[in-house]
Amino acid sequence: MHSRYMRRYVGPILAACVTLTLLAGCSNGQTNKSGTFFGPPQSIGDGTAKTYVTVDNAGNPSEVGIRMSTASLNGLPAEDAVPPRMLILALPAQASATAFDHVMLNWNSHGHEPAVLFGKPHFDMHFYMISPAAVEKINPSSPDFSTQAANLPAPKYIPVDYVTPPGSPAENTVPAMGLHWLDRTDGFVPGKYDFKQTVINGSWDGMYTFIEPMMTQAWMLTKQTVHENVKQPQAYQRNGYFPTTYNVRYDDQAKEYLISLGGMVMRHAS
Repeated sequence: MHSRYMRRYVGPILAACVTLTLLAGCSNGQTNKSGTFFGPPQSIGDGTAKTYVTVDNAGNPSEVGIRMSTASLNGLPAEDAVPPRMLILALPAQASATAFDHVMLNWNSHGHEPAVLFGKPHFDMHFYMISPAAVEKINPSSPDFSTQAANLPAPKYIPVDYVTPPGSPAENTVPAMGLHWLDRTDGFVPGKYDFKQTVINGSWDGMYTFIEPMMTQAWMLTKQTVHENVKQPQAYQRNGYFPTTYNVRYDDQAKEYLISLGGMVMRHAS
């Protein structure tokens, strides 16, 4: 009787010991931190938009982006609010190692200046490296506005091929956004350029401050896929994970548009 009872319980006891050993190993600094994490959603059109970050086993970010539901492209205002409505989308805590602080998303019902280039209805998606409070201070009524706009980052900190548009920096600085830089290889020729989607960069008061995918509503509705390299500067002004790719795709299962900056690489200020 005694030996039979021993045989009956020895298997479960050994299994429990193995389980406890595995759990101990996981708690010994080996926890898998990988996954995709989301920021709080906000309403836009008839749908929602939210940020996300994907991290690896060690918790290092590999991709940061926005997910916009299919319905977010419907029911959009036919006229822009005054002042324009800008959604400030918080990033999840797991994105703290990236260079980005938050994302600002806004809808332009009639496009924006220069209308000859960007006059189509479209979305702006600013991935900011500065806080919302700092962005709000970009105000033409400030006595230092022109000086701060003209304080350009050193050339080594601006992504290759990006230049400021014709005109003074103050003229090209959008309030509560910043000075926008265009890729000179994108063919921004008035009367010839057919705006569908592009990537803008931005600065303010000596700092490289944002990466901005822009895309028209009509182009997004075609559900095309984009995978491009992000042009890099020669040096960086801050430590953090910076993207090397720009991606757009439609997730048919989730019924969401994904706009992301991926291929994150750790950079150090220099």
